[in-house]
Amino acid sequence: MTNVIVAFSKPEDAKSIKNILMRSGFQVIAVCTSGAQALNYADSLNSGIVVSGYRFEDMQYQELKDCLPGGFEMLLVASPSRWAGHEPEGVVCLPMPLKVHDLVSTLEMMIQAQTRRRKKQRQQPKERSEEEARLIAQAKALLMERNNMTEAEAHRYIQKCSMDSGTNMVETAHMVISLINL
Repeated sequence: MTNVIVAFSKPEDAKSIKNILMRSGFQVIAVCTSGAQALNYADSLNSGIVVSGYRFEDMQYQELKDCLPGGFEMLLVASPSRWAGHEPEGVVCLPMPLKVHDLVSTLEMMIQAQTRRRKKQRQQPKERSEEEARLIAQAKALLMERNNMTEAEAHRYIQKCSMDSGTNMVETAHMVISLINL
């Protein structure tokens, strides 16, 4: 479930947005009346969405957006004249007066996009450190020298052993080096 922080300068606006979102099944973590409060809550979470008004007593929405941690997005609810007809970069905007359906569907769309991005990041292969790459290269060199394998054959051998044993390639390379250097 995505964390939602509601931040509006007027407490009654913030509470009514929170109530709409809660009735629609969203998890509202906090209701804030200043940018500093919203940032405080956001810093304690990994990711989420801040539903925000245009201005607070301590900052405007753009300053809040710039200070949010990396995993956060912003949904700005304000008069179209506030963003001068073009949406600010990295901010989804909803015009006032606000329609409940627009708020709910926009937030659902943002959550789905955030979920897709997280899934895509998890599926990307992890980069190996120089030490890990060096260890694999050393194991391949030993296999090539000792068993007369080509570099591709040595790589495939480590890869297959890794899959067969259920370990990663670095652990398998370490085992190969240990066994050959006995």
